[in-house]
Amino acid sequence: MPFDAVLFDCDGVLVDSEPITGAVLRDMLEERGWKLSHEDVMRIFVGKAVKDESALIEAQTGKPLTPEWFAEFWQRRNARLSAELLPIPGAPEAVRRIFAAYNGRIACASGADRGKIELQLRKIGIYDCFEGRYFSGHDQPRSKPYPDVYLAAAKALGVDPKRCAVVEDTVTGATAGVAAGATVFGYNPGGLGHSGTADLLAVGVHRVASSMEEIADWLT
Repeated sequence: MPFDAVLFDCDGVLVDSEPITGAVLRDMLEERGWKLSHEDVMRIFVGKAVKDESALIEAQTGKPLTPEWFAEFWQRRNARLSAELLPIPGAPEAVRRIFAAYNGRIACASGADRGKIELQLRKIGIYDCFEGRYFSGHDQPRSKPYPDVYLAAAKALGVDPKRCAVVEDTVTGATAGVAAGATVFGYNPGGLGHSGTADLLAVGVHRVASSMEEIADWLT
């Protein structure tokens, strides 16, 4: 194999969650007086943890983001994800193919909270490929674009980050993977929710694919 392990982002790479989460966030921000279009929400927040954007939200709404607000956001988000979430086309098949090729040396390293990651992996039927090997930026000193979550995933697998491939779809996540020393492969099928190919290459992504099948071809 060309690498010792493969580390996947979750949102936008494995699951098509960003439009759902963005819709919930848009509604809750509008309830606080900050009216945004769906396109604005995707542009501002995709690839970032909402908690890391607290200062921006508080500045725009003039209201603090309390633990109760976050609890309601997570509840409303999770309800929508449980009902509506779909996999990224070809992602489950690509994951299983890579899982087999690398003898299980794969992990999911996401900026999302652990509850969301597990819910999503279970929803699209690939939790068994990542059980015990999914990592949240919420549990690290710093979330993406810092490399902490990728370094934690590589350490847990017992591999050198420089011998890891990372699969990412946003500049924020790709920056984290590059900072970890990994070789980053970009996924950009086009459309809202994914960073553009030129933007991904500009931050050090090695190659950019338009399908998850192509990613699997490169890594196996």
